Formats: sequence, structure tokens, C-alpha cells
Amino acid sequence: MYRTHNCGELRLENAGKEVTLSGWVQKKRDFGGMTFIDLRDRYGITQLVFNMDDNANLCENARKLGREFVITAKGKVRERSNKNPNMPTGNVEIEITSMNVLNKSETPPFTIEEETDGGEDLRMAYRYLDLRRDSLQKNIIFRSNLAIEARKYLAELDFIEVETPCLIKSTPEGARDFVVPSRMNKGQFYALPQSPQTFKQLLMVAGFDKYFQIVKCFRDEDLRADRQPEFTQIDCEMSFVTQEQILNTFEGLTKHLFKTVLNIEFQDFPRMFYDDAMRLYGNDKPDLRFGMEFVEMNDVAKDKGFVVFDKTELVVGVCAPGAASFTRKELDKLVKWVQRPQIGAKGLVYVKCNEDGSFKSTVDKFFDQDMLKAWAEKFDAKPGDLLLVMAGETDKARKQLSELRLHMGDLLGLRKKEDFKPLWVIDFPLLEWDEESNRFHAMHHPFTSPKKEEIGRMLNGDHETMKSLKADAYDLVINGNEIGGGSIRIHDRELQSKNFDLLGFTKEEAQAQFGFLMGAFEYGAPPHGGIAFGFDRLCSVMAGEEGRIRDFIAFPKNNQGRDIMIDAPSPIDPDQLVELSLDLNIRG
Repeated sequence: MYRTHNCGELRLENAGKEVTLSGWVQKKRDFGGMTFIDLRDRYGITQLVFNMDDNANLCENARKLGREFVITAKGKVRERSNKNPNMPTGNVEIEITSMNVLNKSETPPFTIEEETDGGEDLRMAYRYLDLRRDSLQKNIIFRSNLAIEARKYLAELDFIEVETPCLIKSTPEGARDFVVPSRMNKGQFYALPQSPQTFKQLLMVAGFDKYFQIVKCFRDEDLRADRQPEFTQIDCEMSFVTQEQILNTFEGLTKHLFKTVLNIEFQDFPRMFYDDAMRLYGNDKPDLRFGMEFVEMNDVAKDKGFVVFDKTELVVGVCAPGAASFTRKELDKLVKWVQRPQIGAKGLVYVKCNEDGSFKSTVDKFFDQDMLKAWAEKFDAKPGDLLLVMAGETDKARKQLSELRLHMGDLLGLRKKEDFKPLWVIDFPLLEWDEESNRFHAMHHPFTSPKKEEIGRMLNGDHETMKSLKADAYDLVINGNEIGGGSIRIHDRELQSKNFDLLGFTKEEAQAQFGFLMGAFEYGAPPHGGIAFGFDRLCSVMAGEEGRIRDFIAFPKNNQGRDIMIDAPSPIDPDQLVELSLDLNIRG
């Protein structure tokens, strides 16, 4: 028997008991006549004691153990004299009577500890060692528990889990596809799915009514900390449902996950129209852990002789509570921060609301104390607050101020990771016009339905009408992160065909790409809709590690989309290229 107990379960009540433990050597400490070993497994760490007086050979063997040796050891549980309150097993130790080395280990390239000395690239190259660290193991276990609870909840609501294909057809919409050459169909390619969207709609046509899948998806796009080329979704679809029913169902799922996994309970989630989110926060996924809503200032800031404001489309700002204490150096640093290429602002106006009721600003030459007081009243600012004002084209100014608002939230400690603020953002635009390509793009995807009251306008309206169409589309947002997105789908062939027309597809292109779906709509397609949760992102946000989805994926890729551990992607054998009818002279 390798073990009677794991390394995390022994307590004082087990004192005097003969036990066998197995695991990895975490640390070794030699003190003359005694040697101490910290033995680690997935469940925890237990201290082993080897006494030279009791068994000299055994103690000598223990001294020869290296870090990460795999051993099994037998002995008696006893109370520790020097207890460790930071370990669940810190009140006990095992007085070892026998030990076997199950496998030796090379010295690891970095320490298997929370404060490891390994850089990220090194740890990714030895991911199987990095995964031995307690924090990463907890993250992967957290992910597992979340998946199990999601399945439980959906199964209780009669959802059916259906696997959809991983080898599908490439489509021109959305991000780039990963493509797979077909050996048997020379010159032709499969694509890996960016989502199971059309298949889950076909399952609704097939009458399955409620579908879900925890599914791998693939996008060949530029990467960052919260993106991976392959990622996981909780993908769901329902028939004969309204937007309201979908929101209630998946708000229920979210509440269930937070309650069962984190023991956090929520009231009903607030809802915010897309237009209001953009007006008040400058983006469609506002972080509601703190205030600092946008205040539009055209009426009190324009036509006062300050050319920057007078000639611009929008003057807009936020009030940072208590930030009037910022020094000139700190404020100059803020100005430089918004002028970085990533933000792209030309400048920043600030107004200090002093404790004595006076105001100090960078535009004192153009705005007197009474004018600045009017600004402060518009912001409902208090003495000690700081007004931060930006100007420019409406969309750009809002986006830049949104970034500044989040930055100030960080500087002021307002974005606490243990605080969760979910909301639904609803009624997104159906289409967005792209000046560069001179065509409409789908805000969500080409299968999203306009709101019922918009259908007539969509079928018969002009170009400008199309820009204002609203969709039955919704996003679940938590702490400024888009966690899930979905919509009511088009289930009528004529309406779907019209949407393809608006998106610039010719009839032939639409038929070639999506003829199977439109054909299915002719055989009694029910009204349907759904949602997909970004599962990796949900894990990281719930665990308080926002933006670090890599730590919740067992074997992730780096920022260049490479798996350093297995060295992928990599060249393939020239004979395989010949079999696949691929050009041997392809240049990178």
C-alpha cells in the first residue's frame, strides 16, 4: 500500500496511529541527530521526522533525498513540539520507521514554491513542474469545481449536453480561423470552430430544446493576458424563449456558481442599456465596483474662449473622490499616461476642488472661479475631489476617459478583487458601420436577431436606419470583464438573408457559407436564443486573478501562441506536406 492517508489530512486526533504517506520531497532540514522532511502531495504537506538514535541507516538515507524525490514512508503520528499554525497539518508530524524511494529527481530548474525563482518562460517550459505549486493546483481544482457545478445546475433544468464537431467549415466573419488541410480531399481545408454557433442553432431546429456544452473553441488572433488561441466556453441554447427568460436562467447559473463555489450570494443583477453604458462609462463592460460616472460638459465648458474645448465634439470628465491631494508630479504623470500611444489623448485638464472652497486648474486662464464652481456642481464634487476632463471626437474621448477612469480606480484602490459587481448590458446595436471597409459588420454575429419592433425597419429601412437598429443581444459583465454574451437568434430565412445582404454577402456567398442553416430554417425552426460564457475568464475573475486566464488552464500557450513545453507549433515531415498537397516552398 502506497498510502493510508494523504499529506493534508492528519490532525492531532490521529496521534499514535500508524500511517503510510507518499508524495514529493518539498524541503529537507538536517539538525545533527535528526532530519526533517516536508512531504507534499496535492492535498497538503506533512512533516516527517527521522531520528539518528532510533535508526541511523534510515536517517542517513533521508539525508540523501533531494528536492522532488518521490518517496513512500511509514511511521507513527505524534504531536509536534514546535507547531506550525500556517499549515493545516502543523500540529502533527510522523516519526518515520521505514521509507522507500519510488523515484529520484533531477534538481528542478526552479523552486516548487509559491515564491518561486523561475521566470514565466522557464516555468511554462516545465509546466508539469509548475503545476505542482499549490496556487496553480488550487486554480485547476477551482476550475474543475466550477465546471461540475455548471453541469449540475444545467442538468437540473433539463439541458442536454451535446458534443459538436471540431472539424468544420471556414467562414469569413469574426476572427481568423485555424485551418486543417484534408488529406482525402486534396486542396480543401477544415476549420477549427471559433464557437459551435450554427450547430447549436441546428440542434434547436432538431428539437432538443435545451442544449449546453463545455467546449473548446479556437481563434487565430493576436494574444494578450486574457486571451488564448484555444479557450473554453460554457455554450448554451434554448428554444421557445424570450430574452427575459434567458437572462433569468443564466443569472441563476451565475448565482449558483458564486454560492456553491465561493459562498457569495447576489441580489438580482442590475441591467443597463448599451447606449447608457457608453454614455456613462465609455465602454460596453463597465466596472461597477466604483462610481466616477462620466459627466458631459459641453454646456459649461464650450464657447468660453478655450479653443481645445470650443472646436471639439465632446467635453467629458469624471470626478475622482479625494484625489485633490495628488501632487503636481503625480498629476503630470497622469497627463503623460493618457498621452501614451495606447490611449492616444492629446492632453488632460484637471481641476482641484480645494478644502477651502476654491479651485485650482490647468485652465485658470480661461475659466474663472465661478465657472469652475459650475463645473464642480455639475459633477456634484466635494472639497478634496479632483475633476479630470478630456475632449475630442465623441467615441474617442469616451474610450480614452474610460481607460483613465479604470486607471484611477486602480490608483485609488477602488477595484477590490474580493468585491463582485455583476450586471447585464442589453440592447446592443445590431450592426456597426466600418468606414475603412465601407460595409456593415455584425456587432455580435450574423445570426443575431433585431428586436421584434425593429424587424420592419430592418427589412425596409434605408442605410441610416440600419445604423440605429437594436438587437436582442446581451452581455453578462462582472467587474469590467465580459463574462458571457448572447442573443435571440434569427429563425426566419427571409430575415437571415436580409442580414447577410446588409453584411455585404452576395446571394452566392451566403448560400455557399450558410446555405445549410438557411435551408434548415425552411423546416420549422423554432424561435431560439442562447449565450456563451468565457469559462477561462470566469474562473480567473471569480478566483480574484482577473486577466490571468493562463493560470487556470493546465497547459496554456504563451503570448506568441506557442506551447514552449512541447515546442508547438513546429515543422512537419515533408512527406506529410506532400500527402496534404501543400506547397513545400511556403515561406513564413
